[in-house]
Amino acid sequence: MPEYLIIIPDMQGLSLLILILLLVVSLYIARSHAHKAILSFSRVIRNSLRLASHSLLQTQRRLNKRNKEVLLSTGASEVERAIEREFHRVDSVVKRDLGGYPALNRSLSDLVTKIDEDYGASTETPPPPPEWTKAVKTVADIPSSGDSMVATVLKAIHKTIIDQDKKVMDEYRKSTKMRHALLKRMMPFWRKLTQTLSRVDKTITGLHERSRDIDKRMTEFEEIRRGTDTAVRTLTSSALTQFFISGFVLSIAIAGAIINFNLIALPMSEMVGGGSYIGPYKTSDIAALVIILVEISMGLFLMESLRITKLFPVIGALDDKMRTRMIYITFSILFILAGVEAALAFMRDIIAADMQALRQSLSATQGTHSGSLIPTIGQMVMGFILPFALTFVAIPMESFVHSARTVLGVVTEGVLRALAFIMRLVGNITMSFSRAGVHIYDLIIFLPLGIESLVRGGKQGIKKGPNTEGSL
Repeated sequence: MPEYLIIIPDMQGLSLLILILLLVVSLYIARSHAHKAILSFSRVIRNSLRLASHSLLQTQRRLNKRNKEVLLSTGASEVERAIEREFHRVDSVVKRDLGGYPALNRSLSDLVTKIDEDYGASTETPPPPPEWTKAVKTVADIPSSGDSMVATVLKAIHKTIIDQDKKVMDEYRKSTKMRHALLKRMMPFWRKLTQTLSRVDKTITGLHERSRDIDKRMTEFEEIRRGTDTAVRTLTSSALTQFFISGFVLSIAIAGAIINFNLIALPMSEMVGGGSYIGPYKTSDIAALVIILVEISMGLFLMESLRITKLFPVIGALDDKMRTRMIYITFSILFILAGVEAALAFMRDIIAADMQALRQSLSATQGTHSGSLIPTIGQMVMGFILPFALTFVAIPMESFVHSARTVLGVVTEGVLRALAFIMRLVGNITMSFSRAGVHIYDLIIFLPLGIESLVRGGKQGIKKGPNTEGSL
């Protein structure tokens, strides 16, 4: 115990007890002010945190509103592009298949007329019954009575009937043959008519399916314009899906770019010098990286010129003539760079073989060289194809860029909401700790508080005594 705290010499225990009593009395005297100070400090912290939490929630609401507007605007643009594409397809179908509908109508009318005429000419006309059959029947009913003249007449009649029947049958067969020929001649017209009607039916069916797709897109567009919760949820889910899918494809593209970099980094050291450095990096590595980045840029410009992507509105707004020139220029540059990479891949194989031979000569070992051209050809093919494969990075990159805005907005909203909750929680915990501090403060000075309670109890008993006696 320090000497300056010893009140009574050679009595440290009594001095410590006196100090404790003085401290307790001081705490008791300052009790109300200490309570106010503790509670006021906790209220300041809690109110500050609640104000900060409220500000974060306001920011989160504004961000949510802004994200919703951007999401609906992006969704409306995509649906408009889809509807425009469907209308272009319908226009192409109408121009291609239904543009010659008047001629098709005339052709169908001519075919139907021709078939009707041939069908009318092919109707079956049964041979008329002879008018003299009744007379023959009357003569046949005459009794012969053994007269030879009657028998001769009947034989002549019989022969005439047989000849007439044969003649009629021949004429009937001839007309039937002609009718079959007419029906056979109708078959090509029937087939042509069937093919024409099938083509028209296929076209009409395709237009009906396109119209249903357009109706579905228009319904989505109306929901987006109204800003319904269903449309927002659908667009958010679609954006999240596109974000992860495009991110996965971009990771594959990055792996391909790394392979391409390793394929041309070694031969680039022979072109720009292996001992040259730009800062801490080799000049050959930077040159190889620049070539790959230029290839990706040319691929982006090529996709923009083809109007497959819309990352650069200036390129999409060019007229068709200038856009066609840009397509040829970017493709030519990309083709030349692909050829350069193929040559570098061939040079890489030669450099690798020379380095292997040098190691073997230094180690005094006899090496074997297979002399196979398959690895060289494989490296050259990879060096030529990879630049064109990296061209298609523009498609997932566009999806990733557009969906990243929505994903970052959702993540930022979640972070702001979580921070607001944490601040409110910390404020409430601070207030609870302040109340606990007040109770701990009173626990330290429990002895004066107990004496105060007893004194107050005695005074209340004295005050109540006369009232009680008077009532008795």
